[in-house]
Amino acid sequence: MSHVLSVSTYDPPYVFEQSDTAALAKQLFADHFPDIDRLLNVFANGEIKQRHFSVPFTWFKEDHSLQERNDLYIKQATAYGREVVTRCLSHPAHLNRTIEPREIDAMICVSSTGMSTPSLDARIMNQLPFSPHTKRIPLWGLGCAGGASGLSRAYEYTTAFPKSAVLLVCIELCGLTFQKQDPSKSNLIGTSLFADGVACALICGKESPLKNAATETTLPTIQATQSTLMPDSEEVMGWDVKDSGLHVVFARSIPHIVESWLKDNVENFLAASEKTVDDVDHFIAHPGGKKVITAYEKALGFSSEMTATARHVLQHYGNMSSPTVLYVLKRCLEMPHQVGESGLVAALGPGFCSELLLLEWMGD
Repeated sequence: MSHVLSVSTYDPPYVFEQSDTAALAKQLFADHFPDIDRLLNVFANGEIKQRHFSVPFTWFKEDHSLQERNDLYIKQATAYGREVVTRCLSHPAHLNRTIEPREIDAMICVSSTGMSTPSLDARIMNQLPFSPHTKRIPLWGLGCAGGASGLSRAYEYTTAFPKSAVLLVCIELCGLTFQKQDPSKSNLIGTSLFADGVACALICGKESPLKNAATETTLPTIQATQSTLMPDSEEVMGWDVKDSGLHVVFARSIPHIVESWLKDNVENFLAASEKTVDDVDHFIAHPGGKKVITAYEKALGFSSEMTATARHVLQHYGNMSSPTVLYVLKRCLEMPHQVGESGLVAALGPGFCSELLLLEWMGD
């Protein structure tokens, strides 16, 4: 088993109201879509109120090369990563003391919205006093599933090394991938949905001395995980890499896939731990979008109360890809919990794939 000790987030500095992004989309895409006013309903109907971005509004009106986008991605992702790691290791609501970076045994760094070699984890480590022997585990290409996948890999690492502590850092600057010359409906939908966000989680093994730094006596504990790949589904979600940068691939069938495919996947996963969907107290889901959340409810028989936290994150932050599920987890951890409560973490991403985790709140 592994314990989640702390979760922090960092919101990039530019906040856009959804009505303003709709107006910008109309200005940029009107010549491409004769029915632009009808298509723009996706902005109003998606239940998103505002989103955070790493660049100002004027940036989206200009053309940018892949190199320009990527240079900005590296610079900002490194700075934001340093900030969110510092917050996570000194979070007063979760920790009774500041954890020093040198006490971390491994860093899992998840990102799919830019490219960096050396990877972002190395760049962040060079700005904070980590041990030079800290293991680096960069993960790329997992998209919206990346946050949950990173939690699973941290669980596996700390289970293999029960005295260890792992930092999971998720950094996505989706705004930097915006393509104002792309006339596809996928790009228009992505423009209404995606945003920038950064999150960090501290996970430790059952024998880690860092457990003593937890302020709570009841900790969320990862009990089991499951990764599932849908065969021959590469075209459902992902990127097309072109000269101008990353172009979003976003199939209309995603909500239908969730509704028809996820139920058996979840039920088989829970059954392996002798649980059912009715045993789940907290649904910690990556809110891919309004239709995806509705598909979760239909597939699993959950009420709107079970998806309320995911909806709140979607409304105030949009879909930030991999960090989004950690934003949901952070809000869940801020609630009071009793020993024995269970949580289901779920996220879907390119592949097409799902990542599931079973949490249980445990006492000393």
